[in-house]
Amino acid sequence: MVYAKTDLPFLRRDLHQHAEPGFCEIRTASILEEKLETLPVTILKGEEIQDRSAIVNYPSDAELNHWYDLAVTGGIEEPRARYFRDHGTAMIVVMKGNRPGPTWGLRADIDALRLEEPTDHSHLPARLGFNSRTGAMHACGHDAHMSIAVGLLESLATTGCDFAGTLKVVFQPAEEGVRGADTILRTGATDDVTTMLGLHVDGPSPIGEVTASTVGGMAVNGFLVEFQGKTSHASMAPEQGRNALLAAAAASLGIMALPRFGTADTRLNVGVLHAGDAVNIVPAHATMEAEARATDDDVLEDLVSRVEQVLDGTASAYGVSVKRSIMGHAVTVRPDADLVDAIAAVAAATQGVTEVKRTAPMGASDDASLFIRNTQKHGGQGAFIMVGANSPAPHHNNYFDVDEQAIAIGEGVLERLIRG
Repeated sequence: MVYAKTDLPFLRRDLHQHAEPGFCEIRTASILEEKLETLPVTILKGEEIQDRSAIVNYPSDAELNHWYDLAVTGGIEEPRARYFRDHGTAMIVVMKGNRPGPTWGLRADIDALRLEEPTDHSHLPARLGFNSRTGAMHACGHDAHMSIAVGLLESLATTGCDFAGTLKVVFQPAEEGVRGADTILRTGATDDVTTMLGLHVDGPSPIGEVTASTVGGMAVNGFLVEFQGKTSHASMAPEQGRNALLAAAAASLGIMALPRFGTADTRLNVGVLHAGDAVNIVPAHATMEAEARATDDDVLEDLVSRVEQVLDGTASAYGVSVKRSIMGHAVTVRPDADLVDAIAAVAAATQGVTEVKRTAPMGASDDASLFIRNTQKHGGQGAFIMVGANSPAPHHNNYFDVDEQAIAIGEGVLERLIRG
């Protein structure tokens, strides 16, 4: 059977124009499934590969219905869109090679950031008419990652799946906030992977530059913290109240004042704080979102313990209760040397690649690290490839863009590696 190849820049622009945030990627998952279901693959989805039971702040029914309506209005058939709305947006696409061999894994993240994309013509997507108008934006290159993964599967299919072993492409929701990987890992759906790969476009790097793997990065824990106090009249009986807002504010200052470490680079941030009902009421409830990061997993564990002490101490001092939940987390990347060498070798032989770096540090966090660590825990190996994308603006900036030459380069490196 002859399989048609997708115009990958066109696919990338379509995904870009209809960007969707974490766990709401209903149209995105539908488009990917439509593209791939004609290939010689098995598509796994729903509860079989995604456990949503422990997700903190999962989108409400109203929000999911909003993105469902956008998907259907955008041409997705209702049963398909309804499935991803009701059963989650994660998907694993399994392709078997024509001979025995390892089980490869590739993580491709599918979510976008909650950013408004510019409409002025200095921004290329706006100038060419494919800027997103959904209230979300692919400002980190996930649209390119999905296109690379689709291109890889199609290229392997067009040659009769001429490679050794099995390939599992993990289309992961909610990478932003490092929330999505755990929902898949909890099902054990990737426990049989023997070589796990992440791939990410690197906005600041020029087209043609490939790094065989990042090293380190930042381990991160994101917290949802809820303080519960007691209301009272702010003038007539302030002493009878227990001020959750003040407890949260004091905790915020305490977290940001924690000492840094001499053995690792660390980051702390309190990014969200909501509290209060009216100016004359002692506020009884406050919600905070905060994160701790470190370039060392053990240091992060210590830092998190200190954050928890601050939360408990301020809650006690203000007479309120405190509840905390982990919203998302990631670990550092420790790639395997032999795999890094293999990636560097195939990258050097890939069309369009002009410079290969064996390793480079990463200043951000990504839960592809959890897939890599899980595979290593089961005796396998992993690495996180970076492909230069020549963006005019940094990651997570609303003028971020991907030079689409990066798509062919990323696909080419992966195809050479998996074919061996």
